[in-house]
This record gives sequence, structure tokens and C-alpha cells, in this order.
Amino acid sequence: MNTVTVIGSINMDTTLRLTNMPKPGETMHAHEIFHAGGGKGANQAVAAKRSGARTSFIGGVGADSEGQQLLYLLTKENIDTSGRAEIQGATTGQAMIMVDAAGENSILIHAGANNAFHEQEVLKNKQLITNSDFIIAQFESSLDATILAFSIAKDAGKTTILNPAPARETIPTELLEKTDIIIPNETETEIITGIRVTDHNSLVAAAEKLHELGIGTVIITLGSAGAFYHTEKEHGIVPAFKVDAVDTTAAGDTFIGALSSTLQPDLSNLKEAILYGNLASSVAVQSYGAQPSIPYREALEQSAV
Repeated sequence: MNTVTVIGSINMDTTLRLTNMPKPGETMHAHEIFHAGGGKGANQAVAAKRSGARTSFIGGVGADSEGQQLLYLLTKENIDTSGRAEIQGATTGQAMIMVDAAGENSILIHAGANNAFHEQEVLKNKQLITNSDFIIAQFESSLDATILAFSIAKDAGKTTILNPAPARETIPTELLEKTDIIIPNETETEIITGIRVTDHNSLVAAAEKLHELGIGTVIITLGSAGAFYHTEKEHGIVPAFKVDAVDTTAAGDTFIGALSSTLQPDLSNLKEAILYGNLASSVAVQSYGAQPSIPYREALEQSAV
């Protein structure tokens, strides 16, 4: 069983279901509104735990009712939340998610306490990091805290996974040098590398550019097409499972968390772990909401997708 620590965001999601996305200046009626736990960091932690990993979460919430609700959701999953900090004077992160009839989404985020979580909080939780097989981070929380967490992980010989979302055109060299695996989607890949992903050749070119930045393993998620992987030794596409998606909000987070629960620390089963991540993601997109849609390993083992 892998031990996974996720450092990152935790948000209260408000989801609105629409027929189609509104145009500028347009007012529309939503079919449904609901609230659920979210944030890329928390979602990835839930996905790792539900797939069987021992999981810890490091991040910040406000000293408010939303923060308490979100922490309760994580502890109910038996995720170790001892690494969380309640930030006085900051509100818990919020996300407003619009989902259209095709299952595509647009998301607005107010980071709140996620950006008020800093290096000193990481130092307090050094042991969680050094006791883990994998450390996962994203770009929805403090970049300085992420760099420090990855530095601690690498000094301890642990494997780091970076999900560069939301995408940044420039990523600090000290973070890239400490990243073992990077998992962007197609849009994030283009923003980081300047290469638009349109076919196999452009995937290879983008991956090679990421390797030049010092990253050993590249996995580019391709939505309904699956995931492309590129290492020193091999590359290829692991196809997705064909399903009717209703909400893709947590697809990438589910993929990353599920993969981390299954991947061997020496990456010897990379293709198998990607396939498992694809399976988990394909099940998640068939339900609404972020954390409510993330499947358990038992359900995946019985799934016909």
C-alpha cells in the first residue's frame, strides 16, 4: 500500500448545472445548484485514499464553518488532516463551477486561505512528507510552500508529482528540478511549453521540452483520448475508457490520486498505473460533483465502465 501526501488546495465547491455556458452579458437559469468538497489538493487526496493509499493532506482553511465542513469530509475518509492549518483572517477557498449539458465545465476560484498557507506550515509537517512514497502538489496554493515541500521530499529520496494547474507560463527552476513526474493536460502543456498538442509528434515534442526542464517522467492527460506518457526509455498512449460524461470537474484529480495509489515507487508499472487512473477517471465523469464523484477501489474492481 502506497503512502501519499498531498499539499495543496481545499475549496468549498458550488456547482451550477446549465444547458450551455452563458455568453458575455447573458443571464441564464441554472437547472440545479449544489455544494460539495473540492479543491485540487483535497480531491487528489480523496482519490488516493479511496483507491487504497495511506493519505495525508497538507493545506490551509479559514477559521470558518466552511473550513470545518471540508476538514470533516476528509477525516470521514480517514485522511490524515494533521497537516492542515486554520488561517486566522482568511476565508476558506471557494470555487464556482458551471457545468453544461455536455459535461464540460468552467471554474472560478477564490483562493482565500489556500494562498495564506506558507513555508512554516510545511516545516511543521516535515515528517508527513518524509514518511510518504509520493508527494503531490498543484498550483492552487502557495508556490513557495510547494517548493519547500518538494525540497524536503527529494532530500528524503521520495518521488514528487506536480500537477501544473492552473497553468503558469513560467515555473521556477528550483521546483522543476525537484519534480520527478509532471501531469499536465493539453492546455497546460501548451502554456508551459509553447507547443500546441494536436498529434503524436507534437506530444513527443512537448514531452521532450519538459524533459529538458529536468523532469524525468511526463504524463499528458488527453481527456476522452486517454493519457500520453514519455520517459527516457519509452512513450505511448494509454487509451481512455469510452463513457458518457456528465461532469468532468474532478477527472484530472481523480486520475492523479488513483495513479499515485497504484504506481510503484520505482515507476516499474507506469502503464498499468495510468490505465487504473483512466478507469477511475472514467467512472468519476459519469457523476456530478468533485469529491462525490470520485470512486472507491472496490467499485472500480467491479466496474464494467
